[in-house]
Amino acid sequence: MLEVKNIVALIDEQESIDFLIKMVQHKSYTETEGEIALATFMRDEMAKLGLDAHLQSVADKRVNAIGTLKGTGGGKSLLFNGHLDTNPVTEGWSVDPWSGLVKNGCIFGIGVSNMKAGDAAYFSAVRTLVRAGLRPAGDVVLTYVIGELQGGIGTVRAIEQGVRADYFVNCEPTDVAALTLHAGAFVIIVELKGVTRHISKREEAVDVIAASSVLIPRLNAITFSGAESAIHESVNRANIGTIRASLSRDFHDWRPPQIADFARLTGTARYAPSQSQGSVLADIRGELNKLEKEFPGLSASVKSEQSENGRPLMLPFEVDKKSRIVSATNTAYKQLRGVEQRTGAIAPPCFYGTDASHFMHQAGMEGVVCGPGGKFNTMPDERVELKDYLDAVRLYLMLILDICGPVQDI
Repeated sequence: MLEVKNIVALIDEQESIDFLIKMVQHKSYTETEGEIALATFMRDEMAKLGLDAHLQSVADKRVNAIGTLKGTGGGKSLLFNGHLDTNPVTEGWSVDPWSGLVKNGCIFGIGVSNMKAGDAAYFSAVRTLVRAGLRPAGDVVLTYVIGELQGGIGTVRAIEQGVRADYFVNCEPTDVAALTLHAGAFVIIVELKGVTRHISKREEAVDVIAASSVLIPRLNAITFSGAESAIHESVNRANIGTIRASLSRDFHDWRPPQIADFARLTGTARYAPSQSQGSVLADIRGELNKLEKEFPGLSASVKSEQSENGRPLMLPFEVDKKSRIVSATNTAYKQLRGVEQRTGAIAPPCFYGTDASHFMHQAGMEGVVCGPGGKFNTMPDERVELKDYLDAVRLYLMLILDICGPVQDI
């Protein structure tokens, strides 16, 4: 029987890099033909390896790509999860975001960190086993989902259609750390209603722009109530990302001599497993009560965007640091790099919302969040260090051997 280190040595590094380049070259924006094209590409590539691969309907024409390497029997199953949709290209890029350029020890491209490097890494790990003619005892399930940027609709549909395993690895970018706790996330909508007057009677007005300028820094600095520990409290965060203020709900902005009487602020709130969306909204309501006292005549409200759009909630995720999947991940990392793996509620990934929460809450599965990338995530010239990417391929292969093993020749 081959030793683990000898199997890991079979990884073709250049082929792994080339595959990631091909993924980056797909323009897979959310709800576009490119998203469907990449899912189809992943299905076809898994089928070429002999996996049981298919496209899974999500909504309209949108599809997930699901593949299973069937085990020989008797082992635990392991599921890998990653999304194919990407954030849009922003201003400030100095390289072609669709090229998959390799330079200075990094691979560049939109979505390479979030999260095509993770996607390609677990494909490359499974390909190594197949090419070597090896098969683990347990099944290995590869899920390439869409709509993670819309609350995880792809993963939710996969779970609803019966996709399961004993353990999972969500491969969101953590710089190859083991994330065992991350916040729940939802969008908040705050509306302020004031009283307009002409500038000549400003003293009689209730200015929603002035009120907003007081409220925003308070919400951005808030810590929510009810956290059962300092670790849980550490994943609390809120941010107001957009503000629109003018005259009335129609936002008439052609009359600046009048004091603005309506404002809509949208943002995000991040909270721990011992807290809830309801408790977070109650805490924000408390801040609004204070604001109303400071600005007599002001009326303020807050609600969750999910109440309007029906998207899945990304709830908090937490797994015991001593769980089987976490300890296996820690062991593999130590063998690879000779140092202990950072493990826990690690910032900044602890402020992510990920599909790990859906596997935990809806499927009752035990898993960990661990993937390449993160350091240069969601920024111009997004990139992933090749060392981290290739170490992720090795780590995922080692996890398969540990969780799903033993392997045997087929």
